Amino acid sequence: MPQISPAEFYARPLRVHTFLEDVPLHDVWAVDLPRTRAGVTLEEFHRHAGRDTSIEKFPPAARALFGLRLILGRILRLDNQRQDSGAASIASRLTEEDRARSSVAAGTPYGPFRVVYRFPNELLCELTNHTVRGAALSALAETSDGYRFYFAVYVSSVGWITPVYMALIDPFRRWIVYPAMLKGIHSAWLKAATT
Repeated sequence: MPQISPAEFYARPLRVHTFLEDVPLHDVWAVDLPRTRAGVTLEEFHRHAGRDTSIEKFPPAARALFGLRLILGRILRLDNQRQDSGAASIASRLTEEDRARSSVAAGTPYGPFRVVYRFPNELLCELTNHTVRGAALSALAETSDGYRFYFAVYVSSVGWITPVYMALIDPFRRWIVYPAMLKGIHSAWLKAATT
């Protein structure tokens, strides 16, 4: 369940590449999934997987890190929405065609994020608080052997705190949280295939 090169990710025909062309790609991960049948979409997988991909299904170490981050966020008021978060929303970039294609309205809550768009095989969400202005993309591509799930993170600075914050959390994200998340997606995929 590797972190992959941006070149592979940019080779995929995804809307996000032009939509966020001026936003730095922080990193991108992928996990290969076995073929269950042809034509499975990300949206369909999310419907079937449901709670099987939630934080509650993560290993204890990853859940503990999420819990610690939430506690520190409350104490330090890091997760309060910035006053300019509405004006800064990347959803303002949506075209009429994007809005028509999306099965979810922009701004719909999605965990701590807000949906920007949700296409059959591409989900873009955003988060703006006192530490980062970030976006997370999930995408599903059919391959010759099955499917490949991509998870990409985009980060824009909101000030001096952004590079400090990212430097502090990157080791935990890369070594514990994202591997646990991708392992959970793989398990949920297998479970959804048998139900």
